[in-house]
Amino acid sequence: MVLKSSNRGQVPPFIVMDVMRAAEERERAGDEVLHLEVGQPGTPAPSKVIEAAHRALDQDRIGYTNALGMWGLREAIARHYGQAYGVSVDAEDVVVTTGSSGGFVLSFMAAFDPGDRVALASPGYPAYRNILTGLGVEVIDLPTTLEDNFQPTVARLKALDRDPDGLIIASPSNPAGTMIDPAEFEALIGHCRARGIRLISDEIYHGITYGAPGVTALAHTRDAVVLNSFSKYFSMTGWRLGWMVVPKDLHRAIECLAQNLFISPPGISQHAGMAAFDCTEELEANVRHYARNRALLLDKLPKAGFTRLAPTEGAFYIYADVSELTNDSTEFCRRMLAEVGVAATPGVDFDPTRGDRFVRFSFAGGEQEVSLAADRLLTWKR
Repeated sequence: MVLKSSNRGQVPPFIVMDVMRAAEERERAGDEVLHLEVGQPGTPAPSKVIEAAHRALDQDRIGYTNALGMWGLREAIARHYGQAYGVSVDAEDVVVTTGSSGGFVLSFMAAFDPGDRVALASPGYPAYRNILTGLGVEVIDLPTTLEDNFQPTVARLKALDRDPDGLIIASPSNPAGTMIDPAEFEALIGHCRARGIRLISDEIYHGITYGAPGVTALAHTRDAVVLNSFSKYFSMTGWRLGWMVVPKDLHRAIECLAQNLFISPPGISQHAGMAAFDCTEELEANVRHYARNRALLLDKLPKAGFTRLAPTEGAFYIYADVSELTNDSTEFCRRMLAEVGVAATPGVDFDPTRGDRFVRFSFAGGEQEVSLAADRLLTWKR
């Protein structure tokens, strides 16, 4: 007898997690692994965050919270927009989530129905595609290239046979680390407003930039769903804490979904997260650390034969076109791990059509690890 199972679970894997598993297996076997595969800060949570967590454990029962998050944290996030961007945000519009991943699920379920069409840049973060697919939403690829900075454009939207119901943008992006030009950013928002396209702006890498700062969509519109997280800039990946700024018309839908899907975000993480905005000195030191790693790889990767690189304007990734070296990035990364112990992510995780010609290197780890990995690649006999 064959029991019923849902097609919703038949989504592709998040391949970087498979790479992490292979790297762990190699480490368990006693072999060294240099981690350039995962977008996880090598730095710990800021000291004041740790202190706040200890205080909460000592003084609070750590129970459920409001499904939308603790009011004090929502206020702190709203103040952050005024301080970081000069944008006024009402704390009532802030929704605390279980990582940005929880925010994606909530926003996609609240904004789109099965059969709707949502456009996104390819290459792009694979969980967008896979969550939407699992929800029965059709994903519309916007194939991007180095020439358009691996970012969506109004021209690409206009070239579609019909308007999508939604558009997801990320600036800085994963995997390319590129940013949308300010004029194009404003044009995209204007196009979505004029055409009735729901805009979702993933701003998780804001704070980690190497030139111009990130621009929030809230500077131009209040119709967009804006997502962010404590994972990247705030160096709190395992705390599973994120947030959204939500348009008024989605408030109640997101609240009801949050109540039923998650009850509430992790209480201990919310207590700790309230201290994160007082840790600027440590956090900016982290960004300087990423910048040094970035400079090191941008110097050494071309010498190792990786000559076609995205500009890496933000985040902590370098997206390399390896078509002159291979047409199978998955096998290429498998060999890299097996032969020199360097773990990297094949581009097929981010672009199912053209990703076999790309590899993503993360420089979020320690400086010594990144430097040693670069030296290994310099001597790798391919």
